[in-house]
Amino acid sequence: MSTAISVRIPDKLASKLSEISKETERPKSFHIQKALAAYLAELADIQVAIDRLHDTSDPVVSVEDMRKELEL
Repeated sequence: MSTAISVRIPDKLASKLSEISKETERPKSFHIQKALAAYLAELADIQVAIDRLHDTSDPVVSVEDMRKELEL
């Protein structure tokens, strides 16, 4: 099942989307779905990183220790 959503985007971005859609022979909605999925995944990764950054119980590993462990 899918849901229709209406959004406004700048003309320049819409033009680029149209070009990519023609070049790839895929509908604009395909590219919008892929871009939104990638953005949401990236946002989730950033939130995890921020949470870990603020987690005082999460140990900090020095560059030297990391290099030793990775044998660099």
